[in-house]
Amino acid sequence: MDDKICELPDDYKPSENEEFMNDRQREYFRRKLLCWRNDIERGTEVIMKYLSEEGKTCTDTADRASTETDLAYELKSKERARKLISKIDEALLRIKKGTYGYCEETGEPIALGRLEARPVAMLSVKAQERHEKQERIQKDEE
Repeated sequence: MDDKICELPDDYKPSENEEFMNDRQREYFRRKLLCWRNDIERGTEVIMKYLSEEGKTCTDTADRASTETDLAYELKSKERARKLISKIDEALLRIKKGTYGYCEETGEPIALGRLEARPVAMLSVKAQERHEKQERIQKDEE
């Protein structure tokens, strides 16, 4: 990936004082998402390479068991990373479609602070709270 794409401008942060999801904001979040995706991919590649090399050098049974436990943990982490990459890809697609930054439930803008903290957010804070409350109710009914 081109490192230029992963550079966020030092002099720009999306602001409530500008038109919501204007070209500059969309580009800012596109780059933020691409950087995040790139970091996740690099991290999982490094970990998997280390673990595969570590597994080849283990001759002691206890060391091998420890390495296999580490591998199982890292595979679980890799699965979480894969799911997060999928969410990042979905957010990038929403940017292309022009729907990024708008709540999928209400159609209202998602607060910029929420998007900064969770760029893959699809729901506004209120809609997310309703969603989580409904999940708790369903879980309690089971």
